[in-house]
Amino acid sequence: MTTLRWLEPDNLDFPPANEALADPNGLLAVGGDLSPERLICAYRNGIFPWYEVGQPLLWWSPDPRTVVAPQGIHISRSMRRFLRRSDFIITFDRDFPAVIRACAEPRDYTDATWITPSMQRAYIELHRGGHAHSVEVWQAGELVGGLYGVGLGKAFFGESMFSRRSNASKTAFIALAQHLHRLGCELIDCQMPTDHLNSLGAVEIPRGDFLRQVRLLSQQPACWPGGMEIEAVGAASILEISTSEAVK
Repeated sequence: MTTLRWLEPDNLDFPPANEALADPNGLLAVGGDLSPERLICAYRNGIFPWYEVGQPLLWWSPDPRTVVAPQGIHISRSMRRFLRRSDFIITFDRDFPAVIRACAEPRDYTDATWITPSMQRAYIELHRGGHAHSVEVWQAGELVGGLYGVGLGKAFFGESMFSRRSNASKTAFIALAQHLHRLGCELIDCQMPTDHLNSLGAVEIPRGDFLRQVRLLSQQPACWPGGMEIEAVGAASILEISTSEAVK
């Protein structure tokens, strides 16, 4: 019978992801901390933290895993029409703290959040170290949507997104995929399926396949290093990126 392992504060090792519980799906370990070193170790092993205020720190690796290939992003006809007419402006790493704070705000369906103050501080520190990145969507100078995640090698691990205007989070995700495709990134981890992600081309793959890809891709040189200069772009311009522009 599989039992949860408590992580030692002075040891970064995680149990193998295939030892995660089937119910709840993917729960693997408890405890530890949110230091940059532990977080990077977790992502390289297909593991991520997810817990709420009042709970201990919980670590997960669900099976199957929801992913998107950057070159396989699906943009519906209606979304293409929206982007062509939109006045959204997209930036990258312009205001990571504002994005993660927005992602932590209450949603229409719940006041609870797993992006606790401790999580916010941890990922802002990761961002300062060049490992966590954000996409911002602006309208008339106001932040109206965005997302953030962790980039390691040629893999990107999406964490959360938010939207204050219709289609703002979809715009952020499409811009992310197109941006990563141009940089040569090969995998976006979406963790768990949602209708929103499925509409953008997300698919489920066995955890074993995911782990093999991540272990290979995360050890490669960073395709999106911290401090990279990236110009702001209009929403319509993200439709102009062709597969021929991708970094091989």
